[in-house]
Amino acid sequence: MVPMLLTHGSYEAFLAVARSGSFTSAARSLGYTQSAVSRQVRSLEEEWGAELFERLPRGVRLTEAGRVLLPHAEAVRDRLAAARAELTALRTLDGGTLRLGAFSSATAALVPRAQAAFRERHPGVVVTRVEGPSVKHLGLVAAGEEDLAVVSPAADAAPPPGVTLHHLLDEPMLVALERGHPYAGRRDVRLAELAGEEWIVGNERLEDTLFRPALAAGLQPRTGLLAHDWIAKLGAVAAGLGVTLVPALAAASVRPDVALVTIHPEDVPYRRICAAAPGSPSAAATAFLSLLRETAEELGAVAPKTGELETGELETGTAETGEPGAGGRGAGSHGVGDRGTGRHGA
Repeated sequence: MVPMLLTHGSYEAFLAVARSGSFTSAARSLGYTQSAVSRQVRSLEEEWGAELFERLPRGVRLTEAGRVLLPHAEAVRDRLAAARAELTALRTLDGGTLRLGAFSSATAALVPRAQAAFRERHPGVVVTRVEGPSVKHLGLVAAGEEDLAVVSPAADAAPPPGVTLHHLLDEPMLVALERGHPYAGRRDVRLAELAGEEWIVGNERLEDTLFRPALAAGLQPRTGLLAHDWIAKLGAVAAGLGVTLVPALAAASVRPDVALVTIHPEDVPYRRICAAAPGSPSAAATAFLSLLRETAEELGAVAPKTGELETGELETGTAETGEPGAGGRGAGSHGVGDRGTGRHGA
């Protein structure tokens, strides 16, 4: 018959008696009564079907069975001590791993700033990060394969079962134009003024791209040029082949030969950005979520600049998801705010 799992206390008592050679001394070192130690040892002997100690006139000594059990009991003690230390590290954020997901343009400013603050506060926690479309990360969080994800969920779509969405901010879209475009120096531009433009998109299904909120705002773009990566997409803009949308958080990552112009407040489409977490997030996920909120508030504290915006360089990203890639000279200071309220911040 396979022995049932015994409590750690039984092995602790056994090891203390083996170490001291006395039930009395073992009880004193453990802070137990002698009878309690005797009961713990007796439970082990009954479970393993063997006497573990030879009772002597003065003290005890291990039997052959006791000597066989001794290294196994020590291993149990050591493994439990290691488990206790690891669990404590998870609780105190002195160790462990945080599996983080994010859509591409969130990694231009929001995620890296929060991650840098997290690393400074909790250097013992290893953060692994994967980029990809929001729908992928929602599924991974639901499956328990990611601990936290920054996503841009569809407004009319409920999160998967077991996933909670925490609103971070509403991000405005900007329009990207070639430097010589007549509107490049404008204070802002109305969507109706861009009705005749050729729009460069990354997916034939516009509702799966950055154009999703623009469609809801009434934009009906004339699309003819499909570019599946952001280098090609913005290269086409720079060459005067069309215009496109860029999220505000990635503004400073755009290449320098492309002009960004704000969209008129009555027309500007916003993208909702949330953190997706399981119903019972880990201590690391909870701490990172707090920093995401702080970072979103900081990014939203600066109002968007008007007219032609300063740009940097945009590296490759996945245009199919409507999300420009991270990189270049960092994220812009162009603010994001609560939709339609005039109040900036998450």
